[in-house]
Amino acid sequence: MKNSRWLSLIVLCTGFLLIVVDMTIVNVALPSIQKDLGFSQSGLAWVINAYLIAFGGLLLLAGRIGDLVGRKRVYLAGLGIFVGASLLCGLSFNQPVLIAARFAQGIGGAVSSAVILAMIVTLFPEPLDRAKAFGVFSFVASAGAAIGLIAGGLITQAVSWHWIFFVNLPIGIATAVAAARLLESDKGLGLGQGADVLGALMVTAGLMLGVYTIVQTSDYGLVSVRTAILGTAAIALLAAFIVRQARGRNPILPLRLFRSRRVAGSNLVQALMSMAFLGFFFLGSLDLERVLGYSPMALGLAFLPVAIVMALFSIRFSAQLIGRFGPGAMLGAGQAVALVALLMVAFGPNHPNYFIHLMLPMALLGLGGGLSFPALTMIAMADVLPSDAGLASGLLNTTGQVGGAFGLAVLATVAGSRTVDLVGAGSDGVTALAGGYHFAWLVCAGLVVVTIATAAVLLRPERVATIQMGFDECEAAA
Repeated sequence: MKNSRWLSLIVLCTGFLLIVVDMTIVNVALPSIQKDLGFSQSGLAWVINAYLIAFGGLLLLAGRIGDLVGRKRVYLAGLGIFVGASLLCGLSFNQPVLIAARFAQGIGGAVSSAVILAMIVTLFPEPLDRAKAFGVFSFVASAGAAIGLIAGGLITQAVSWHWIFFVNLPIGIATAVAAARLLESDKGLGLGQGADVLGALMVTAGLMLGVYTIVQTSDYGLVSVRTAILGTAAIALLAAFIVRQARGRNPILPLRLFRSRRVAGSNLVQALMSMAFLGFFFLGSLDLERVLGYSPMALGLAFLPVAIVMALFSIRFSAQLIGRFGPGAMLGAGQAVALVALLMVAFGPNHPNYFIHLMLPMALLGLGGGLSFPALTMIAMADVLPSDAGLASGLLNTTGQVGGAFGLAVLATVAGSRTVDLVGAGSDGVTALAGGYHFAWLVCAGLVVVTIATAAVLLRPERVATIQMGFDECEAAA
């Protein structure tokens, strides 16, 4: 029985790895896609944006549907959509087909990934085992970005961009077959317990419009009139959704979830952490490519220390450390390490030697993520009732995605503005680019400081109990 639980975890995390890797594997192949299908620069952005809009917009709804109709069904349905859309992406022969297939991929990714944390909570009720399981999940969630860069570079150079999508087929099908056999079936609460159709439309439309507004700031500006209008509309939709949830009889998002200081605080911290970590990955990739001239394969390998160290601590050491010192302490320690790493790259030379100036910060970022993400996941899910676990899982993923998208928009704007200023001051193009990226990393470090302060206030040690106490309280509440 115990071994089957860990096999089930491997199945869940393999499916999630497909989804996380897909978010970054495409980035390395974008130049090849642009050349092959004739994308303009603005049109090429939609290969990424179509996925992000669908993924970020549907996570919350998908998590709640998992609570209502059964999480295994939702997970398998999402995998099926994702694999089918991957086939269409690989077979794409023009721009509209690829963009539509990427949107469908985002739907499948959201549907399957939204319920995974809830299924882990059900599989591992014991605190120590749950901490280990969250460590494995957090490694997949965090280091998958680096794995995607490595795989994207290898596949694009060795074969073609079509195969970054085709490789999802055998892995996805094998995962779905294993999931159907290993995962325990659950009936869910039933649609009558939370089938708020209008609320579902409101939150999905609001989140999709919000993500769309954020990703389009690269073309229209973060403070443009267009961004302000669309952002206001998205906020209005989400505000109307919250009002409906407060008054509705069967809300799709019961606001009681936010009475927990842990849940509310953890989601805010998740958004801030995602802004800093994803911002570094994105801008770091651009710096290595545009300033240092790395090839796609070399670019992917440069992030290998992040993946290795994060894997080591997420899977091997984080559970023991959390069990001994508590998740709050490990969250703070992980963020402190990440702060040191970001300051090292921010104040490093514009044309660094990788082994002297970048390898250590990369490893430290992996250590910071390996300590922070499992601890935060433990805190976020500790107070959640079993009936709301899918919703809480989708909510945590949503705040991470929306926070990451917003962070990328802000940091890209900051880096671009700094680059323009440096060019105006007489710097050459490459030096100005490097200066822009370094300034953005300094802003990332500032975000980590805000994250540490937020966690200290909202997730204070006396309010974030030990794993055992958190689990006992959750069981008593249930």
